[in-house]
Order: sequence, then C-alpha cells, then structure tokens
Amino acid sequence: MVPSPPNPPRHGDVVPAGAFSYPVAVVKETRWFGFLLLPEFTLLAFSSALDPLRIANQLAQKPLYGWVVLSETGGAVCSSSGVDVGAHCGLDGLAADMPLWVCSGNRGTEVASENVLNILRKHARFGGPVGGICTGAASLARAGLLKDRRFTLHWENQPGFIETFPDLTPSNRRFEADRDLYTCGGGAAATEMMLSIIADDYGVDFAAAVSDMCLSAGDLSPTREQRSSIAKAINSRDPKVLAVLRAMYENIETPLTLEELADQGGFSRRQMERQFKKLFAETPATVYRNTRLDRAQTLLAETNMTVTEIAMAAGFSSGGLFTRHYKARFKETPYGRRGKMRDAKAGGAAD
Repeated sequence: MVPSPPNPPRHGDVVPAGAFSYPVAVVKETRWFGFLLLPEFTLLAFSSALDPLRIANQLAQKPLYGWVVLSETGGAVCSSSGVDVGAHCGLDGLAADMPLWVCSGNRGTEVASENVLNILRKHARFGGPVGGICTGAASLARAGLLKDRRFTLHWENQPGFIETFPDLTPSNRRFEADRDLYTCGGGAAATEMMLSIIADDYGVDFAAAVSDMCLSAGDLSPTREQRSSIAKAINSRDPKVLAVLRAMYENIETPLTLEELADQGGFSRRQMERQFKKLFAETPATVYRNTRLDRAQTLLAETNMTVTEIAMAAGFSSGGLFTRHYKARFKETPYGRRGKMRDAKAGGAAD
C-alpha cells in the first residue's frame, strides 16, 4: 500500500532540475515519508536519509517520493551541531499510514517526550510503519515497539542502549529491515538504507544511478557491520592479535587475566606483550584498560547509571580505582565529567 500524502498542510512536490536524468518507465503513486526531528538530532544522518529521495525525483523528473519534516510542536528543532532545521508541521500533519522515521542523536534514550512516545504507539497501533535513524530506535524502544524485532542504532550509543534496555539487543549492522521496520546507524548507513528502499520500488539499476549521484559505494545490503574490522583499524592482519583484541571487547564487565588473553590468541604472555608493544607502543594491560575506560565514558554520557555502577560495568573492582584511571586518561574525574554534562543540560533547558 502506498502511504497517503500528509494531512493538511500539504507540501509541494520536490522535483529539482539536474544535468543528468534517468527516466523511469512505470511511475508509481508518490510514496510519502515522515521525518520526526527530536532535539539534538544528528544532522548528517537526517540529510543522508532525505537527500536520496530528492535525487531519485531529480533523476526521474517525477515526484517518486514526498516527505514531511515534523517536530513535536511544529517549530524548528536544533540539531546536535547547533543548526536549527525548520519543520513543515507538528505531529498532527502525520497521515495514519505514512512511514515515520524518528531522528535523534547522542541523547536518544531520553529526548522524546511522553507525548511523542504516545503518538508513536498510536501510529504503530493503527498500522503506521515506524523506523529510526541514528539513535531513533531508542525512542521506539521506550515506546515498546521493538520487542521481537530486528533493529540497530549507531554503534557509539549501543552500550548505553543495552544498559537501559537489557532485554533488547541491537544488531551491529549498518541498517536493518524487518518487515516494515527500518532502522540504521546514521551517516552513510542512512543513505544505504534509503537506496535499498529505492531499489525495491524502482529496481537496482535506478538505485545505482541514485547511488552514483550520492557518490556512495552503492551497497544495498544490510549485512555489513557499522564499524570497520579491528584489523583495518590497526592496519594489521595478525590473527593472534585480532583474537586478543576481540576477547578484550567481548569481556569488559568481567575482565580476563593477561594469561587468559594470551590463550585466546595462542600466544605466550611474553609473546603477546612484545607484539602489542610493537603495534601499539603500549602493553596489553594498558590497551585493555583503555578499552574499558572508553566504555565507561560512553555510559557516563548515555545513561543515568551512578559512577559506582559504571565502574562495575567497565570491570573495575572499586570506584576509587576507576576514578584514578579515568582521571589519568581523560584529565578529569568521572564525577567532574558528569557534573559538566548536568550543567550543560541545565543551561540548554534554561535557553
């Protein structure tokens, strides 16, 4: 079923002129999408999802797609980059059967109001498809719409999401399509998700033409992981080192001993330490501790967990030990970091 155009006010079709065209033999009824902008949404992810629709219209010189930008109040919404983006209308402009993508950023688990959550629930209850861009899946989780569904959100925000919603497990893929539920990790993944939809509607060749206009790699499959492999990150193909690093990432809350890590890679402990010094100029213990501290910093930003709870989740045996190592790495205490975030949030509310 093709979604209806938005409720009044209706917005004009966007079919810009361009130097290159790709005629479509059979033009379907305009397919409409809604983009709900939440405070501090990621501008890159939003534009990466919307512009492939605009480019599809441009290439076809037909209104293949239409879109409505919504906010809770109908007013402009400030993105995480400090740029305000105007909305076409409030949530009363949402047609009952229109796919609605929730766009949010680093505070995805908390920015949606109860009113927004209720509207999401109502929209889904009456058959309206929903989806999430960047961290939009967090609002869908709060609304209770992700149970038994396959979904994803940006990798940076997944640790905090999992702490908040322990019964839900996001995938590590760049985007997911589970029946009428589409979610993505943002950025280039948002473009890839939209290209997959365009391919379903008008064929792979047309989607490839849109991809070329986006200067995208054109991967229409959701199977790729969001993060590049550890091997690429460190420019190494040593399978033993990769096995140790993978074990570190998979055992944060209950850290392994150095001997256990060495066993994971098939090293002796001394061999492992020599290889890490060669590749990283750091010992395995330092690399492992910094990995856990990075996880702790994410939890500070993304959750309401206490500092003591975060210390435990990052594998530190005491709050004092955690604070000492955190300060050595980030030049401030976790309490100081939490205080700065609280002050920044209060200042934003006052504004």
